[in-house]
Amino acid sequence: METASYAHFTFILFVVLFIFAYFWYLPNKLDFQLWCTSKNRIHSNLDLVLETQIHKPNDHTGETPHHPLDPLTIQEINKVRTILSSYEPFLSCFPPIHYLSLGEPDKHRVLWWKQGDPLPPRKALVIVLLNGQSHVLTVDLELGQVTSHEINPWSGYPMVSMDDLSAAIQVALSHQELNQSAIARGVPLSELTCITPSPGWFGPDEEGRRVTKVQCFSSQGTVNFYMRPLEGLTITVDLDKKEVVEFLDKGRGIPVPKATNTDYRYTAQDKPLEMEPINPISIEQPKGPSFSIENRHMVKWANWIFHLKADQRAGMIISRAMVRDSETGVLRSVMYKGFSSELFVPYMDPDENWYFKSYMDAGEFGLGATAMSLMPLNDCPRYAHYVDGIFVSSDGKPYVQPNMICVFERYAGDIGWRHSEIPVNGFEIKEARAKVTLVARMAASVGNYDYIFDWEFQTDGLIRIKVSLSGMLMVKGTTYQNVYQIPNQEEMSSPLVSENVIGVVHDHFITYHLDMDIDDTNNTLVKVHLVKEETLPGESPRKSYLKAKRETAKTEEDARIKLKLYDPSEFHVINPSRRSRLGNPAGYKIVPGATAASLITLILHKKRSAFTNNQIWVTPYNRTEQWAGGLLVYQSKGDDTIAVWSQRNRNIENKDIVLWYTMGFHHIPCQEDFPVMPIVSSSFDLKPVNFFESNPILRAAPFFEKDLPVCRPAASS
Repeated sequence: METASYAHFTFILFVVLFIFAYFWYLPNKLDFQLWCTSKNRIHSNLDLVLETQIHKPNDHTGETPHHPLDPLTIQEINKVRTILSSYEPFLSCFPPIHYLSLGEPDKHRVLWWKQGDPLPPRKALVIVLLNGQSHVLTVDLELGQVTSHEINPWSGYPMVSMDDLSAAIQVALSHQELNQSAIARGVPLSELTCITPSPGWFGPDEEGRRVTKVQCFSSQGTVNFYMRPLEGLTITVDLDKKEVVEFLDKGRGIPVPKATNTDYRYTAQDKPLEMEPINPISIEQPKGPSFSIENRHMVKWANWIFHLKADQRAGMIISRAMVRDSETGVLRSVMYKGFSSELFVPYMDPDENWYFKSYMDAGEFGLGATAMSLMPLNDCPRYAHYVDGIFVSSDGKPYVQPNMICVFERYAGDIGWRHSEIPVNGFEIKEARAKVTLVARMAASVGNYDYIFDWEFQTDGLIRIKVSLSGMLMVKGTTYQNVYQIPNQEEMSSPLVSENVIGVVHDHFITYHLDMDIDDTNNTLVKVHLVKEETLPGESPRKSYLKAKRETAKTEEDARIKLKLYDPSEFHVINPSRRSRLGNPAGYKIVPGATAASLITLILHKKRSAFTNNQIWVTPYNRTEQWAGGLLVYQSKGDDTIAVWSQRNRNIENKDIVLWYTMGFHHIPCQEDFPVMPIVSSSFDLKPVNFFESNPILRAAPFFEKDLPVCRPAASS
């Protein structure tokens, strides 16, 4: 009996242990196996959950701010609208809102704030238009009132709204001369598509009125109407009076380009790609991502922490970027605030239908306002986290721009550091570390062009800021179908990219606002020149060598820098008060990538974009000086730009300073840009220089095969 009971007990214990082991092993085995998925591979429930999370809209109705720099919530935006509705100047007519964002607290209050402290008073910066005038207001949400109100502080107008653009197009489409011109060109009115290029500023002809240009295309047979312009046709519309100011039609002899091969969608391709297919690829993370995002805005990853938010004008703003010291573990300040402040895109054609095309995309249309939802697995990889933008429409009501920003880890097979020793001395060393980085990304579709903005954080303390361009060319119709028909090909200022289609030469300039705070706000710009030194006769077999010569920029004039290939320099932002054990000041240097300079003669529209005159500027911190082209850009005269501020020639040595950097692209179109452009990119780096005591990732662990499961194709059925 005792033996039977013992055997029975042993059997029960075995069953219990088996069940425990099975249920312990199964989830881990599933965790090991099910992450390994793609199109022709095992598809798991985990993937379905992930994709559902990506597409499921977030509910922002109950959100509250947790950080002084958190954007306005839905409740706060509604409160701003309520306050403005009862504000005496707006009682009879609620003005259309053209920009609304957090009125950021004083910088020193943000720097002193700690988690758990009460938030500084929440305020809103609001720009509205009323009776053709720009009103800039500050609304105190705690007091429930407007605390400041300026009218027309600068020339120009705020960003145009979608209501403005829609109304202008309707005005143009109802214009009888436009309809007659379209029909005469063989374009049915039902296939007419119009867009609203901004007018720039070219003197007194359009003074005193807010206008836009309207140009039209044929969408017959294609979604890519940009490749089918009605050349020589431009309508100028008064945005406030909603009337046509000028009608220009001088291109009826120019054929509308054909729709053939213009549709870029995958479903429209009627023959296979002539190359070996690439199997689906995805960098997987079986244990999930290594970053976290707290309260929707605080990003923590590896040795980095920073605040991330969406903005209707700037698109994406990075604030309070801090990196952990590799020796002490202390978080150290690198940058208070960084964002793309302005873009300038001038087209190089003096024709009366083209001369005005000199877009300033952030200040005229808004990078956040034109940001579309990112596409999982194509815009951003699996395991990306998505951040929404909460913006305001012209009637003052909030709306959500879903999946506007994505955050993800990237590993592309790059190396963080390595060294190998050939075994000459009897021993062999092979050391290498993989480079994994964290990327925050957004994409703005400003009309025909798509701009992809990346902020990439690396564990060695480097920040890489990258802009990629894609989308559609802005093309000009022509009578020429090939270059052999052109009488003097060398006289062509822009090339043919398809039959009857010219790709007009143009530039892109993107200026970044970089409020660097290296270990504190007292920073200095140091120019480190590489200077050639001649050796004395008989001193050395060498005739010359290079030496580094340091020069401190004391004023704004000293910091206006044009990059020169044959006069190489480094540009360091240092903290003179923070020294390494060797006595070197802690700093970061800006490392330019491929760039371009503006070559346009200084005329009216160039005055607006004077921030492109130099690649580097430094100004003292001033919370009102954040937009490189000025607060009010649309039709501005250039009276509120970096170039104007810098003329004060203020002291910038050992001060709270802002670094401005302009990257540039000269774009000479080619046939490969038709009908949609492959990506072209450029970047620059913010790189530690004597910031750490030594290599900050020296003790980073290498990867081993055992750390990662092996992904195998599923057996075919």
